[in-house]
Amino acid sequence: MIKRIARLATHLLTLVALMWSGAALADVQIHFHSFNGSVLFGRYPHTFIVLEGTLDDGTAVNENYGFTAQSSSAAITRDWVGHLVESEPQRYVRRTNRHFSITLTDTQYRRIVQEVRLWKDEPGSRYSLDQRNCIHFVGRMAQLVGLRVEYPDNMLRRPKKWLNHITSLNPQLGAELID
Repeated sequence: MIKRIARLATHLLTLVALMWSGAALADVQIHFHSFNGSVLFGRYPHTFIVLEGTLDDGTAVNENYGFTAQSSSAAITRDWVGHLVESEPQRYVRRTNRHFSITLTDTQYRRIVQEVRLWKDEPGSRYSLDQRNCIHFVGRMAQLVGLRVEYPDNMLRRPKKWLNHITSLNPQLGAELID
């Protein structure tokens, strides 16, 4: 009887260890980035999200998404223009400001990806420099993970300043402002 109880305890401990190690592997993070940019030097200020880690089923995640205009013609300053959701090369991501990160559940990750697709596949010209730009896109992703979000008019073309504002609105993040 004692051997049977010991064997049962060993199996139970093994099962708990396997469950514990599997849970430790599952960890997807969403990172909120800004790029300072320069209108004069070809890359406008921008904000985007990075998703990386591992889902509960072991699927590796390494993605990033930003919302932008299809082209940067003069029309962008006065009208709604064509839009796209794009991913940046890793060399670009490395040169940006990471403001804060949040660990996601698999459900939250899937909801974020679903929202990215909605923005990407929306018909028509859906980009507006002052009404629906990269800040609004990243703001929607922040709302989906429970963050407080505002869009002050004086920040709609200043992604770094705006993400610092979001950091200030959400002290639970424990993030520092970026100079």
